[in-house]
Amino acid sequence: MNQLVEWVGDYTQELKLAHQSLEQRVEERTQELELARQSLEQRVEERTQELQQILQDLKETQGQLIQTEKISSLGQMVAGIAHEINNHVNFIYGNIQCTNDYTQDLLNLVNLYQQQYPDPNWTIEEKIEEIDLNFINKDLPSLLYSMKMGAQRIREIVLSLRNFSRLDEADMKDVDIHEGIDNTLLILNHRFQSKIEVIKNYGDLPLVECYPAQFNQVFMNILSNAIDALLDQKHQSDKNKKIIINTLKIDDTFIHVGIKDNGSGIPPEIKNKLFDPFFTTKPVGKGTGLGLSICYQIVEKHKGKIEVTSELEQETKFIIVLPIKTEIN
Repeated sequence: MNQLVEWVGDYTQELKLAHQSLEQRVEERTQELELARQSLEQRVEERTQELQQILQDLKETQGQLIQTEKISSLGQMVAGIAHEINNHVNFIYGNIQCTNDYTQDLLNLVNLYQQQYPDPNWTIEEKIEEIDLNFINKDLPSLLYSMKMGAQRIREIVLSLRNFSRLDEADMKDVDIHEGIDNTLLILNHRFQSKIEVIKNYGDLPLVECYPAQFNQVFMNILSNAIDALLDQKHQSDKNKKIIINTLKIDDTFIHVGIKDNGSGIPPEIKNKLFDPFFTTKPVGKGTGLGLSICYQIVEKHKGKIEVTSELEQETKFIIVLPIKTEIN
């Protein structure tokens, strides 16, 4: 009986040790499974973030490709239209001077007839009164001059369109930044509606090595946004709406371009989002949210910097710092 009790005690002890060992193994296995689960969750989360980033990158790339294709197609169309208009406008402009000379000769001849024959017969006198010859004598030269100025204006617009598109300049070139800004302003002139004053404080800039069409696009996007901001200010007097453009040479390496409007400014909570793709404060159908994002990428591609400063109800200013010589890989 004592041996049996001793055997049972030993067996019980063995069972207890086995139970403890089993519990320890179960606990270790549970910990291993928990670590494996946490590792798997972390890997799933990391992979999900990677896939979300890839999806976002693809979305941005797709949007940029669509925007670039639109701009390229628009540039080709503009260049084609500008070429066709330019041929006809040059014909009109070139012949207006001849028309003016011929007209002046005819008017001089009529005046000479009036001097030599001061008493015309009643038929001629009646015709003179009917066509109001005195008015024609005064108004026709003025009319031809207005036509010449209009044709000259069209020629300037067409030249600006051709310079703006610059489809024949796919390579980097030494560019007059002021010319690019002026061409952009001329194209946007219809939007100012005599309500916005443009002040240009141009410094003495050297030619800047860049892709000219791309930087014309930068100026177009920033100036268009400034115009939108000012035209949306219904309470502000039209006489006070201004866009101020400043340029200067910082040193032998960099130039500075500042474009400022005195609109309502940008709220601090969205200022840091301005260069994010697809971010826009404009109504649906009016803005794509790609304009400033593309500006940022173009400036960055040229090894430059672009930033925005703003004060609510006072101003918004875009500052571009651009190297005079750009080394693009």
